[in-house]
Amino acid sequence: MALVNIKIDGKPFQVESGLTILEAARKCGFVIPYLCNFKKDECSLASCRVCLVEVKGARGLVASCVYPVSEGMEISISSEKATSARRASVELLLSNHQKNCLQCSKNNHCELLEVAKMVGARDGMYEGAMSPATLDTLAPGLTRNTAKCILCGRCVARCNKAQGISILGFENRGFKTIVSPIQNRSFATSPCIQCGQCVNVCPTGALMEHSEIDKVDEAFRQGKYVIVQTAPAVRAAIAEEFGEPIGTSGTGKMVAALHRLGFYRVFDTNFGADLTIMEEANELIERIKNKGVLPQLTSCSPGWVNYLEYYYPELIPNLSTCKSPHMMMGAIIKTYFAKKHNIDPKDIFNVSIMPCVAKKYERSRQEMISDVDAVLTTRELAKLIKRAGIVWSKLPDEEFDQDLLGEYSGAGALFGVTGGVMEAALRTAYYWLSGKEYDKIGFKEVRGLEGVKEADINIDGTVVKVAVTSGMRNAKPLLEQVKNGTSPYMFIEVMGCPGGCINGGGQPYVKPLLLPNEDDDILDTYCAKRASVLYSEDERQVVRQSHNNKDIKKLYEDFLGKPGSHLAEELLHTSYNSKREKYPNK
Repeated sequence: MALVNIKIDGKPFQVESGLTILEAARKCGFVIPYLCNFKKDECSLASCRVCLVEVKGARGLVASCVYPVSEGMEISISSEKATSARRASVELLLSNHQKNCLQCSKNNHCELLEVAKMVGARDGMYEGAMSPATLDTLAPGLTRNTAKCILCGRCVARCNKAQGISILGFENRGFKTIVSPIQNRSFATSPCIQCGQCVNVCPTGALMEHSEIDKVDEAFRQGKYVIVQTAPAVRAAIAEEFGEPIGTSGTGKMVAALHRLGFYRVFDTNFGADLTIMEEANELIERIKNKGVLPQLTSCSPGWVNYLEYYYPELIPNLSTCKSPHMMMGAIIKTYFAKKHNIDPKDIFNVSIMPCVAKKYERSRQEMISDVDAVLTTRELAKLIKRAGIVWSKLPDEEFDQDLLGEYSGAGALFGVTGGVMEAALRTAYYWLSGKEYDKIGFKEVRGLEGVKEADINIDGTVVKVAVTSGMRNAKPLLEQVKNGTSPYMFIEVMGCPGGCINGGGQPYVKPLLLPNEDDDILDTYCAKRASVLYSEDERQVVRQSHNNKDIKKLYEDFLGKPGSHLAEELLHTSYNSKREKYPNK
């Protein structure tokens, strides 16, 4: 790529042509504050005016997030005119932003306040002209408070870029402008898939997960057997909440913290993932052998399931009937585990710690409402730990409880990253179809963060053509093939969030403003680091196939019988329904 010569505050630099001033400045060691530009290829409406700089020869100040560099350009970031303008922009945003920061759910994570500190903004400099606020708390997964919105447009762009459904948009004009679903509807009455990607990029507390911490507190007060399980992707990110670098495994300290919080048992959802593979791989083989509906579509991601029910209900027969791992785990805890320990299931309160906001919606589905009682995000778990005064760095590494549901395989750990469900399922399907273990263990053909991956897997003469995708914008072309009868695949893994659960809507916030400069895409960089935690977890396990998990074997021997049995169908499988009729205009 061609290089251009520029000057920043009088210092000469060479940078790639095609970069914006903001990007070029980062590469040269300068941080220009910004709020509206989350990713260079995703969003910049240049609406917040926080990144203003001077450019010699330009008429007035320019927004560095959209202004490209050119040969000989002279840029001033720290001039009095530029710094004063940036400060004024932030002060204007603050004037329209609801106060009560101590009560804000995004306290200590608010990018608006971070930028306010950077530019030296003063509170109360302008009188706001706020329109009446909308407080939407009806949806199980998401909340929206327009009084905290700064109209940066990140959520609008993220919903479109990641999912291609554009649930959010700008409503009204002038001082009455808000960001909302069409007609200022609730998330609960719009075809929102509850993925939470909008929450991940919101720089304030305007968009948040619907907290269920109070439900957990009440269960403890009532003396319930409060049992917790944690999803694989949580361990790949929880340490970030306590200042650890992205890509730090938090498994041992997380378990130690949960023990100290007083949970009756601390289980790993990886066990539920192994159980899911047993049922899902069996379902796939039955479809192949009996000429059932193919391709089979995975059902582990509730955001993806919501999308299919809204936009492709004709493909429900292709969707695996398996519940997601944490819902399977919840059902087994309230039946098998309860029976073995002589506990009344009504006295058990199941808590799932998930990287996902859509899991909150999933647990409220009528088909599965009794399996899991509360879902907390990775961020909510961090709040619990901090509230309890637990010092993360002082925690020892502890193991999950080994009580009937304790062992898990490396395959189960892979569920947190795109391609992981497919790889885990192939390991077991290969054994069941060929009668022997796959000698290479991993199916690395389905790994990676690309939007769509495909592979031909030869299993003892049977070629299983598979595809993997994440993010609904990426999934749509594959679904169109299935809909039109032209899909060449037998099995398709779909995850709702780009990159999979490691990038779920309930994961720790990644503030791009504060990240060191990376040549790669910010999203791919931190997703890859989190994914490496899960691949390492797989590699260090002695047992790496779900069907070799001894506790899974015992569960079937003592209770379920075999994969696909009548009891397994009753407890571990579910049904799905079209939601298209609810939103005919969509």
